[in-house]
Amino acid sequence: MKNETAIQLLKEDHVKVKELFREFEEIQKSKTNSAKKKQEIVKEITRELEIHSKIEEEFFYPAVKNAKKEELKEDVLEAIEAHAIVKNLLSQLSKMSPTDEKYDAKVTVLIEEVEHHVKEEEGEMFPEAKKYLSSERLEAIGVKMQERKELLLEQLTAPLALK
Repeated sequence: MKNETAIQLLKEDHVKVKELFREFEEIQKSKTNSAKKKQEIVKEITRELEIHSKIEEEFFYPAVKNAKKEELKEDVLEAIEAHAIVKNLLSQLSKMSPTDEKYDAKVTVLIEEVEHHVKEEEGEMFPEAKKYLSSERLEAIGVKMQERKELLLEQLTAPLALK
């Protein structure tokens, strides 16, 4: 089985998070507008985004930044700032109840911020990264990212007594 490249892995994460966003929006529009279900989805979104940003910042961004292309360095710095905004929103959401009047608005801002970030990555950074990083390098980074992702998922789902 062929290993996925870093870019393929990141794009798959983007798709998964977009699906969770749509799920949240559907609940928001529904007659039930279940606070419990919204909170569960936001927890899942949080887990996905935390793991995604961690592997991106640990493996992908440094490789892209080291590609010695000034444009890419600027893209990476902007992406890290976008991650900081998203992490801040996630932190705020974790302290809120889904019944809070600002909850849905904050999730909407999170969705807009992440979708803008994804559009920039997929439209600008990824195509540029493919130009300056070999497919072998992207595959090697992808392997490291997948391993780290699996470890992080294990840590998040491990019983508390084992932590």
